[in-house]
Amino acid sequence: MIALFTQPEFWQYLSIPVIAALIGWSTNWLAIKMTFYPLDFIGIPPLLGWQGIIPSKARKMAAISVDATIAKIGTVQEIFEQIDPRVLAAHIVHSVEPRIEEYVDEMMLREYPTFWENLPASARRMVYERVRKSTPQLVDNLVDDVSANIEGLLDIKGMVIERLAIDKRLLNRIFLECGDVEFRFIVNSGFYFGFLFGLIQMAVWYFYQSWWVLPVFGLLVGWATNWIALNVIFRPLHVKRLGPFRLQGLFLKRQTEVAESFCHLVTHEILTVGNIINAILNGPSGERARNMVKKHIKPLVDETAGMGKALTQMAFGPTGFATLKHQVGEKAIEISRTSFNNPVFEQDRARAVESIMVERMIALSSEEFQDLLRPCFQEDEIKLILVGAFLGFAAGVAQFIFVFGQSYL
Repeated sequence: MIALFTQPEFWQYLSIPVIAALIGWSTNWLAIKMTFYPLDFIGIPPLLGWQGIIPSKARKMAAISVDATIAKIGTVQEIFEQIDPRVLAAHIVHSVEPRIEEYVDEMMLREYPTFWENLPASARRMVYERVRKSTPQLVDNLVDDVSANIEGLLDIKGMVIERLAIDKRLLNRIFLECGDVEFRFIVNSGFYFGFLFGLIQMAVWYFYQSWWVLPVFGLLVGWATNWIALNVIFRPLHVKRLGPFRLQGLFLKRQTEVAESFCHLVTHEILTVGNIINAILNGPSGERARNMVKKHIKPLVDETAGMGKALTQMAFGPTGFATLKHQVGEKAIEISRTSFNNPVFEQDRARAVESIMVERMIALSSEEFQDLLRPCFQEDEIKLILVGAFLGFAAGVAQFIFVFGQSYL
């Protein structure tokens, strides 16, 4: 027995499954890395170099992700209702009310400093009070108007796609966090499957020591370990019973866990209240939304000026008064953009949206649910398989030359 372990041939043969396991592990590890990294193209475009498959097609992958998930688990109206327009209105009023004097002074001193500084303090207090009393109803009316027209004001798909296309790191995070278990399985399974293939390779080499056996088996290991791992993740699609065992794709088994991870990331990083308000004001229908804000602000200016109409018209003139209303509208839009920079409020509303999205996502069929992760493998999958096969072939050639080359010759 001791003599067996001292024979060079023993260690040469033992190296076959070990090297095959390393080939399987390394090619699968590389395939995952090449899927997501680097974020930007490295090399000489367009052919000499590489960019991660997901980042290189960020806009397309973002669109696929949205179509596979958000488009199926919540409409624009439902998401906005979960944020709750009443809560939004109350938050705006709560944010604005303590700063009424500051906002009014800032605008008047910028546009009409002489008039405002010479206005009696009692008159200024009347303006403050009128604005303070009118604000809650004004905000309620504005939020009701936005809520009633939200389908035409907010393009959630476009908003999410634009964010993910710009922030490739965040796009990667969605896939990596949702598929963390599966990606680790792919890498580790490469080692185990590679070792099993290596045992077969060792048996074949024992009986048939042709020069091409090791390179060809290396190629097969590099290709097959990745292919098998992908199929174990997504197949079988539905639960199948094999005696006491229940078989189903690994990713599909984790539907509840993945739904919670995905929805938490999306609601806390993308579909935040601040992002939604910015998308409404700056999106394709932004001009309409801004005009809506100005429309609801106009009565407040007219009513406040009405307390001293003759005085204000004499001080500003017809053109100046129109400018004042425009400036008040612009200030209201600015306040709308900045009223939601409150992490506590944003997290509270994110949890509200998250709850309905998780519930809907758990209810997706297996066919629909697999589309969350499957596209990141399907996109340019052949490239990854070819890279794995090439590396496996190269490792097989190296094994033949450096391990068996001397004895073969």
